[in-house]
Amino acid sequence: MLLNTAETGSGGKPLVILHGLFGAARNWNAIGRRLSARHRVLAMDLRNHGASPRADAMDYASMAGDVAETMEAAGAAPAALLGHSMGGKAAMALALTRPELVSRLLVADIAPVPYPPRQARIVSAMRAVPLRPGLARREADAALSAEGVQDPATRAFLLQNLRFEGEAPAWRCGLDEIAAAMADIEGFPEFRTRYEGPALFLLGERSDYVQPEHRPRIRELFPAARFLSLRGTGHWLHAEKPEEFGAVAESFLQPAPA
Repeated sequence: MLLNTAETGSGGKPLVILHGLFGAARNWNAIGRRLSARHRVLAMDLRNHGASPRADAMDYASMAGDVAETMEAAGAAPAALLGHSMGGKAAMALALTRPELVSRLLVADIAPVPYPPRQARIVSAMRAVPLRPGLARREADAALSAEGVQDPATRAFLLQNLRFEGEAPAWRCGLDEIAAAMADIEGFPEFRTRYEGPALFLLGERSDYVQPEHRPRIRELFPAARFLSLRGTGHWLHAEKPEEFGAVAESFLQPAPA
């Protein structure tokens, strides 16, 4: 499946950016512009997100296959990969199945492990928003809050997926497909392969997504892995401290000559 792709920068080696669950390529515009000074940046909408096609399957083999197909169609392989959360898992899956397509790997705040269900209430809250004609953004925000999404920043992020033009609001993401595939999205396949290339796992200091007990599995699959924590950030580290995130990404993706 070919993915909707926003491309910036005409020079430099390719860099593919993959967003997290309920995100989109547009969430990475600012960081993509910064990195486009030295890279040909391709920010992709993963399946069932943004303007990319809808599909029932959302396992990581399928998502990695989409990214590989889109890279090859764009003449952007091999490329460095930068993936956050779900996008980080898709990036890892591609590196482990098609390592020849991946020159370096930057994974933002996720580990190659299954996670216990933690997104079900968010999916349920989104599905409970009454998509009736005339629905105002503030009413949608109140509906999410009433369904248990208490953090205003999280609600604002989710509402970026809601289109208010047209006869009635509609979700930009394939919400039904995502809901049906949550076990695959929160899981991760077993791999017996390894990715030997440079890999950086950039963690949110206040996030609990990457635990010390995950590091042996990370090093097993990615023997060159390095770890760095971004101070004062949680899971959405790139949005909380974009300047610091961008500086780390620049340094890793464009290393100084030896």
